[in-house]
Amino acid sequence: MMGFFHFNLNKRRPCANICFWICIVLLLQNNIGTLSASKYLVGLGSYDITGPAADVNMMGYANTEQIASGVHFRLRARTFIVAEPQGKRVVFVNLDACMASQIVTIKVLERLKARYGNLYTENNVAISGIHTHAGPGGYLQYVVYIVTSLGFVRQSFDVLVDGIEKSIIQAHENLRPGSIFVNKVKFGELLDTGVNRSPSAYLNNPAAERSKYKYDVDKQMTLLKFVDDEWGPVGSFNWFATHGTSMSRTNSLISGDNKGAAARFMEDWFEQNGGGQAYSDSLQVDGVPRRVSNIIQNVHDNYDELLELAASFRSTSGRPATRFLSVARRVRNPLRKADRPGFVSAFCQTNCGDVSPNVLGAFCLDTGLPCDFNHSTCGGKNELCYGRGPGYPDEFESTRIIGERQFRKAVDLFNKAAEQLKGKIDYRHTYLDFSKLSVTVPKQGGGSEVVKTCPAAMGFGFAAGTTDGPGAFDFKQGDDKGNAFWRLVRNVLKTPGQEQIDCQLPKPILLDTGEMKTPYDWAPSILPIQILRIGQLVILSVPGEFTTMAGRRLRDAVRTALISGASEEFKNVHVVIAGLTNTYSQYVTTFEEYQMQRYEGASTLFGPHTLSAYIQEFKKLATALVTGFSVQPGPQPPNLLDRQIGLLPPVILDATPPGVKFGDLLSDVPKNSTFNRGGGIVNVTFWSACPRNDLMTEGTFALVEILNGKDSWVPAYDDDDFCLRFKWSRPSKLSTRSYATIEWRIPAGAAPGVYRVRHFGASKSLLGSISHFTGTSSAFVVA
Repeated sequence: MMGFFHFNLNKRRPCANICFWICIVLLLQNNIGTLSASKYLVGLGSYDITGPAADVNMMGYANTEQIASGVHFRLRARTFIVAEPQGKRVVFVNLDACMASQIVTIKVLERLKARYGNLYTENNVAISGIHTHAGPGGYLQYVVYIVTSLGFVRQSFDVLVDGIEKSIIQAHENLRPGSIFVNKVKFGELLDTGVNRSPSAYLNNPAAERSKYKYDVDKQMTLLKFVDDEWGPVGSFNWFATHGTSMSRTNSLISGDNKGAAARFMEDWFEQNGGGQAYSDSLQVDGVPRRVSNIIQNVHDNYDELLELAASFRSTSGRPATRFLSVARRVRNPLRKADRPGFVSAFCQTNCGDVSPNVLGAFCLDTGLPCDFNHSTCGGKNELCYGRGPGYPDEFESTRIIGERQFRKAVDLFNKAAEQLKGKIDYRHTYLDFSKLSVTVPKQGGGSEVVKTCPAAMGFGFAAGTTDGPGAFDFKQGDDKGNAFWRLVRNVLKTPGQEQIDCQLPKPILLDTGEMKTPYDWAPSILPIQILRIGQLVILSVPGEFTTMAGRRLRDAVRTALISGASEEFKNVHVVIAGLTNTYSQYVTTFEEYQMQRYEGASTLFGPHTLSAYIQEFKKLATALVTGFSVQPGPQPPNLLDRQIGLLPPVILDATPPGVKFGDLLSDVPKNSTFNRGGGIVNVTFWSACPRNDLMTEGTFALVEILNGKDSWVPAYDDDDFCLRFKWSRPSKLSTRSYATIEWRIPAGAAPGVYRVRHFGASKSLLGSISHFTGTSSAFVVA
């Protein structure tokens, strides 16, 4: 090593020699100081959790007709672990899924215990969902959440459990000395990314309370920047409130919606900036970072030569392939990036309960006029009232715009993050039976009184849906009366007792889910609450969707409890809510919002004092955190995995017409075709098989390749790209034949050149064997 510094300094410039070595010593001292200042070990991980892209009902809208039939872009589990070198550690997993699931959490913890002992437990592991409504359902354990998916879907469950576990393993194996910085919007909020979809309920909160806030939704994003001592920045996680409903209730392509898109954009942005050596928020002209291989050396710019090259590559018939080929050809193949940890970016959910990304407002489909303010109806009916996203009427464009707005703000916060997290790693966790909690609340006229929460129940306003996804029949939001016909229907399932009716007032009970136990529990009663601490950051893990004001009250109460503990260490504490975490129990409104019985209030399961119960119990956890006392674990939630019923038929057989192979083209690109960047759309259709045969985890169903030189094809875009859509279909519902249409909307930033489209799939024989295949389109020119 010393020979590297020899030069000719000893012979010619003794002063320079002395100065040189002084600089080296100072530099080494500086580096040692930096390393010693890192009090944490930091590790990040990411893994594919894309579920079955066919036949399975989407989770979120409860629309029986919303059945998965392809991929918009892939879903991932993203994890960070922060540990004290000889002390405690916390794990946070962000899922591109509608919400966390109790049995998924239980199963993941079982696997972690088998692998790591008591290192990772329910106390220090948080698993949170981004609330996309475009992911496969069937992975929760309570009946009411899996009715539309025809019960439990084992494939949806398994891919989540496997992906979460693998992302945690990655993060654990990546643990290295590092630092964490926090940043949040103080001046210049993130605007035009969420609006309050239940403003009439929000306005029922006290005027004095509302006057403390500029907006009726939270506009603040809080971001963590993770920096490895050796590699530099390795990831970022942020929390911002807006629903994952940019994709509508009629969409059938698996998608991470706006938050999943934002995560893709930010990870691509970081890669394009040379692994973080240079930061800027500059984008391609189409506004979205381009994911394309960087190993293309020579791009032809002679149009005639491109046409001639393209003409020499005709489509190939379908042929056998290995599953590994789909993984190896991925654009973001981890095998190509083994020299350093991959950058992981997660856009997490918080108190989004009444926040819609459809920022243009809600309008009637028939008249184009705004919907009724109090009930979100059109002529008295909810079915015609829909919120409009910024890309209306294109839901994909709305998803891109809302995702890009979050991404741009995250980049700004990431680049300017300067406040370093310092202090203890700690956590508190307990289970509570929310069906019968005693809660002390202020009494009108002074003093206090003890009230109780109720067994879970859903009101009539729940069935009306929201402006993001209206319900059906004659239900409407804001219904605090109900009607006789639907009460008769309800009573066939379960007639609520008078005590339950009184407890839930003014909610008229449509489904008494907390007291329905056949064939097993319809709704949860035992829920986890959790606090994770990383220095001056405190994360509140809540198992539901808090509205804007409910979230504000909870954050303020916990902050006050932390500060009033007479400890300086919480003086500048940052408190964030992680929504839809560890399990799911629908909504939490304020007491005043509950009185209005809009969708969110009607979906607040445990009655009007639900929020007060959360605040009371979180204050106990916060106090325990300050004092160092432990808390009781509480009653364990049920594990209903062995009692699950699944009615989704399996794939029996895939077939093609005589003389046709899987992977053969049904529709090719036109001969000698040229497509323009920033507007051209390529469509290719292959004979295919059911995507449920192989989820292509960490692989791809669809691939666009670019010609490098004369005969080398390089992956350019795959089904994890926003611009590439994989659409699967059958000619009829019971047909054994199926098609795969790959649609590439060419980005303005795509490189000119010769391209082709490729499909990967897996077919099932009558005897049950799975055979992988691939097929390729003819080449074409992008100019």
